[in-house]
Amino acid sequence: MSAATIGKDLLGLEHLSAEQISLILDTAEPFKEISLRPIKKVPTLRGATIVNLFFESSTRTRISFEFAEKRLSADTVNVASSGSSVSKGETLVDTARNLEAMKIDMVVIRHGASGAARFLADRIRSNVINAGDGTHEHPTQGLLDILTLRDRWGSLAGRRVCICGDVLHSRVARSNIWGLQKLGAEVAVCGPRSLLPSAIDELGVTVFGRIEEAIEWAEALNVLRLQLERMQAGYIPSLREYNRVFGVTRERLDRAPRDIIVMHPGPMNRGVEIDSDVADGPHSVILDQVTNGVAIRMAVLYLLAGGQPHLAEAAKG
Repeated sequence: MSAATIGKDLLGLEHLSAEQISLILDTAEPFKEISLRPIKKVPTLRGATIVNLFFESSTRTRISFEFAEKRLSADTVNVASSGSSVSKGETLVDTARNLEAMKIDMVVIRHGASGAARFLADRIRSNVINAGDGTHEHPTQGLLDILTLRDRWGSLAGRRVCICGDVLHSRVARSNIWGLQKLGAEVAVCGPRSLLPSAIDELGVTVFGRIEEAIEWAEALNVLRLQLERMQAGYIPSLREYNRVFGVTRERLDRAPRDIIVMHPGPMNRGVEIDSDVADGPHSVILDQVTNGVAIRMAVLYLLAGGQPHLAEAAKG
């Protein structure tokens, strides 16, 4: 199998097959061990140049990609929109073509417009990885969430996962829905109707209007952050009211008919969508998600660079 198995770019999970998603997950497994070494570096991508092009502010995703790139020995360049030519009016294509003229190999892009990653990928020869585009997709976050669940369950077939909260503004939700369903999981969403897309029923998910119903049904909850920066007034009455009605609290989890895995893509609004004693408690796999994020991004970089999936173990060095 070759890197062509997942194509030139990773733009989303909607158009990947179950086999392609499993390929990335399987490739990530041997890379986990590198992060446990005293010297956390292998020469796999030595000589490759990767540009992290972030038009939106990010801490966790950008740092996770940087760790992945450096642990594979790639040369990395970080470009933020503030203080760059972008803030002076340069277009996305101009920026990309100028970068490509410097003979780069890959671009990791985060952008506020849905479809920006596809727009870029169609216009440059370098590999493009979508690190989040508008409210469309965030494929590596979806993959790391799925890997975290697969680590716990072995298989996702028939498992029940509920995505809770601000689904309307969430690119993470869409990547999770498409990825989980392709691996055989049942997916539900839960939140106030004002924070659910109007066409949510067309995605083949169950819709819950009460968090208590979701907890009774689910084996795992993926709790989304309220994206207050994307909201205009009127989506919810108040943060306190949201926590009272939809917050994932210890009291609610204690009434669940089974042990439930609790996930959060971060950053968290503690005391709003999730309480601290849940985020830091025995149900939580949030730190496992962070660890798996580096391994997933290493796997994606490796595959797009032409790495052979069956040689990933050897690529650890």
